[in-house]
Amino acid sequence: MAGVSPVLYSPTQQAYPTPSPFTNTSGSWSSSHPTFLLYSNLVLRFFSFLFSAVSAISLAAPLFHKRPFFGEYDELRYCFGVAILATLYSFSLLFKGLHDIAFKGLLISDNLCDSITFVFDQLLGYLLMSSSSAAVPAIKQMGSNDGLKGLKKVAIASTTMSFATFLAIAACALISGYKLCKRIIW
Repeated sequence: MAGVSPVLYSPTQQAYPTPSPFTNTSGSWSSSHPTFLLYSNLVLRFFSFLFSAVSAISLAAPLFHKRPFFGEYDELRYCFGVAILATLYSFSLLFKGLHDIAFKGLLISDNLCDSITFVFDQLLGYLLMSSSSAAVPAIKQMGSNDGLKGLKKVAIASTTMSFATFLAIAACALISGYKLCKRIIW
């Protein structure tokens, strides 16, 4: 072993290369990958904002036309409250994403934001699904009553938009879960 020199560990040398898209690498896929995630997340947040706003507005619109009021049904009030909550949540994350792009800065740190969005996407997804499923018996209870025909159509539209919001939030939850796992693992 006289001619073999020992290999020492250098602190500048990484033991294992990291394929994380959140590190500064020069690879073409990993440098464009976070941009794809950012823009797809923004598009999904926009759709969740749009669908939840339409869901809330469609329930609130009969108030202005003097039609039957949705407040008589607890299930529809719950659906309205969750739609308002989803609208505010989606708007705040859409604003944060647009602010990060426009000013190339962070409104909230990425580590904290990934953890918060992962938890709140899961929670909001549950609330949206439960409000949509709770509104179905109220819609069936309205039956074919001619006085409630307009409210029934509005409730069906609101429930459909609430379910579409759930699908958009579920896709956002997958992206936020992916980003959080990448931060934790690498």
